[in-house]
Amino acid sequence: MDKMTVLLLFGGISTEHEVSCISAASVAEHIDPARYEVIRVGITCDGRWLLWEGGCDGIRDRSWEKAEGLPAACLLPDAGLSSLCILREGGAELRHIDRVFPVLHGIGGEDGTVQGLCRLAGIPCVGCGVASSAVCMDKAMTKAAAAQAGLSQARWLVAEPGADPSETVARVEESFEYPVFVKPANAGSSVGISKVRSREELYTALAVAAEVDPKVVIEETVIGQEVEVAVLGNRKPFASIVGEVAAQDGFYSYSGKYLDNTSGLYIPARLDADTAERVRAEAVKAYRALGCEGFSRADFFVTAEGKIIFNEINTIPGFTSISMYPKLMEASGIPFGELVDRLIALACGKEEELHG
Repeated sequence: MDKMTVLLLFGGISTEHEVSCISAASVAEHIDPARYEVIRVGITCDGRWLLWEGGCDGIRDRSWEKAEGLPAACLLPDAGLSSLCILREGGAELRHIDRVFPVLHGIGGEDGTVQGLCRLAGIPCVGCGVASSAVCMDKAMTKAAAAQAGLSQARWLVAEPGADPSETVARVEESFEYPVFVKPANAGSSVGISKVRSREELYTALAVAAEVDPKVVIEETVIGQEVEVAVLGNRKPFASIVGEVAAQDGFYSYSGKYLDNTSGLYIPARLDADTAERVRAEAVKAYRALGCEGFSRADFFVTAEGKIIFNEINTIPGFTSISMYPKLMEASGIPFGELVDRLIALACGKEEELHG
């Protein structure tokens, strides 16, 4: 039986470049070499695509970025070839690609751009498609789509690019009480996000968020347990058991999610059985409403009164050793290696029977 050739993409131009490398190394270590031939291409912070033929440790510690003489490699937008073009000293080499597995977080990987390139190349891509990726990347668009689907959310408003900060502050203070959360509309997980307790902090937070993305979302604070569900599937999505995050610094920060393991994680979440099932149902509802495919992680708050508040969906969640998505799937009976197999199968359009 011929092996399937999988192109694993990692790194990228976003602020989540480092965690993408760590996630990709974990994925690469769990891909079955008897079933798949894996071609690894790292994308540098300035957008160069380089073929990496070294080991997983070189991906994880980012030594691939310092290596000299790596061949440039690019995915050709020609559906008749469905190939990666590798530029070696002796000339160009074409390698046929069966599937693309982008382990790219944030802008340039999770926003529909790579998904669009894969569509042009005629190569199935693991995860959500172009439209879903773009909508889920933009927090304002996500909220609009979720509202249309009837999902409960925190109250929110948008400061469009170029908005006068004074006018935005006035709108916020007319609508909400402090504290509020200020978020770049298009950014990776927790990047550029501030919890704001005063007018002075709000001005600063708006400037910080606008440095990441000129469109900014401001939300009221929701008091409740922060819970997450891993969802897997295409037409028949499967929701994992519910996990809970007990953030140590006011919210689930970038470092807490991926790097320093300072946030407390509870699997399963500290919820009664009925509430947990309602959270799982809301996760599937959000997944379908936003057109997700393959996999995503849906995040919610559960208030003391048992109300479930949708927060966001992450279409390429982390795969590090402390990331919730693989932990939740493993706790639901799907270990890491099997999860990778299923993700690749779903990209092939095969809706495997999932259990829960």
